[in-house]
Amino acid sequence: MNVIRLLAALSVVAFVSACAGQNDTARLQHVDPQIPDVDVVSFVDPSELDAIAQEVARPVTLPLRVDAMTIVVPRTLQVSEANRYLPAGDIVWREDPPGDRRDQVRAIFETAFATGTQAMTEGTPVSLYVQVMRFHALTEKARYSVGGVHSIKFGLAVRDLETGRLVGTPRIVEADLNAFGGRAALAAERRGQTQKARITAHLAQVIQDELTTSEGHQNAKLGLIQHLNRF
Repeated sequence: MNVIRLLAALSVVAFVSACAGQNDTARLQHVDPQIPDVDVVSFVDPSELDAIAQEVARPVTLPLRVDAMTIVVPRTLQVSEANRYLPAGDIVWREDPPGDRRDQVRAIFETAFATGTQAMTEGTPVSLYVQVMRFHALTEKARYSVGGVHSIKFGLAVRDLETGRLVGTPRIVEADLNAFGGRAALAAERRGQTQKARITAHLAQVIQDELTTSEGHQNAKLGLIQHLNRF
C-alpha cells in the first residue's frame, strides 16, 4: 500500500470511528470447459478481439432466455487472508470455512445468477460467459468495526446459443454494495442478512438488470472507500 492510500485509509477509519428460496436451476447448463487463465481484461476468446473491436455494437433483442452459463474465477486472481481494514489482493472472502476461496466465490456467482435469470424462460436462447475480476467482501476487522464496501467486478459476454454469435458486445460490470459494520452488521446477521446472503441477492439483481434493461446495471456511488477498493 503506498503512503497516500495508507493516509487516506487511516483518515477514513478515524472519521468513521468517531461517528459512533429455492432456485430453478434445472434448465441451466453449468459448463466448465477448462478455459485457460487469460488476462482479466480480455475475458473473451482472444481470436475474436479484432472482430469485436470492428463490430458496431448492435442493440440486444429482448427478451433473452438464459440456458447456459460459465463462471470463471481465474487462478491468477490473488487471494488475501490478511485481516486489515482495506482489502489486499483480488479476492477477500471470509464467511465460508477456510478452503479454496476462488471456488467459494464461483459458487456465490452461480447461485446468484441462477436466481437472477430463473424467470427468463422466453426469448432468444443465450449462454453467459462470466469472468470474475474482483471480489472484495469485508475482513473480520472491518466487518465488526467500520464496515465498508463489497467491491465486485466481472466481465460478461452473452452468446446466441443457436448461432454462437455475441449478443451485444462484451462488457465489464461494476457491482458494488454497501457493507455493514459494527452493530449494524450484528443486527443484519440476526435477521439472516449475512454477507453471503446480501451479496447473492445483490448479484441476482445485477444480472437481471444487465439482461432485461437497455441501460444495464448502474453501479452505486459509495464514496472514498469504494475508490480505495479499486487499487
